[in-house]
Amino acid sequence: MNIYESWIVKSPIAHRGLFGDKIPENSIPAFKNAIKNKLPIELDATCLVDGVVVVFHDEKLARMTGKDGFISNCKYADISKLTLGQSKEKIPTLKDALDVIDGKVPVLIKIKNFGKIGGVEKAVWKILQEYRGEYAISSYNPYTLEWFKKNAPKIKRCQLASFFTNKEITGVKKFYLKRLLLNKKISEPNFIAYNAEDLPNKYIKKYMGVIPVLAYGVNNEGDETRLENFVDNIIFSGFIPKKLQNSDKKETK
Repeated sequence: MNIYESWIVKSPIAHRGLFGDKIPENSIPAFKNAIKNKLPIELDATCLVDGVVVVFHDEKLARMTGKDGFISNCKYADISKLTLGQSKEKIPTLKDALDVIDGKVPVLIKIKNFGKIGGVEKAVWKILQEYRGEYAISSYNPYTLEWFKKNAPKIKRCQLASFFTNKEITGVKKFYLKRLLLNKKISEPNFIAYNAEDLPNKYIKKYMGVIPVLAYGVNNEGDETRLENFVDNIIFSGFIPKKLQNSDKKETK
């Protein structure tokens, strides 16, 4: 299928599931809510020290659980009873999340890894080999995408990028990743997702019409409107995109 005719372009993608005031991000209810509204899901996959892959966005536990520490330093037993936000929901494993999604909607799996390549990628791929639904992977790290290019080339790959203004990436890495300079020889992505705050920009122009360009972090209708002539799709949260309003899809919180 032409990628422009696929879910990657055709439907807005629910960032960390379809969450709201009573439904925490990257939680089982957020995924069920997206399924109910027939929306593709974006979620974050990170690997613990015991090899368990969980769905959690932040490097630190504090914002979502109120506990100190880096999630990558934990074993699953350390975090299995923590709750998300003000809810009773637990941090799901990637397998648990995929068991719930069960092919009902497509999934964009964001792999968080700026360390040694191989361990996280193998752990995620092992889980995905048992999954029968539609999915693609994304990462800021072009070498993560390269790993999948070599080991699972049929999986669609998305290169994430931004201006990295919060300084999580600096120096030479920032220079190359901001400009998408490793796309051609390393990651060879099937599509790109760039931070909405940094769009439009000159770095995506050469890709427009060649491979899909998405905006992530689209959090309001103003951003959606501002970017509609520059991107092929959005990864959204916090509002109902116009495309969904036009097709009578409603968010339920």
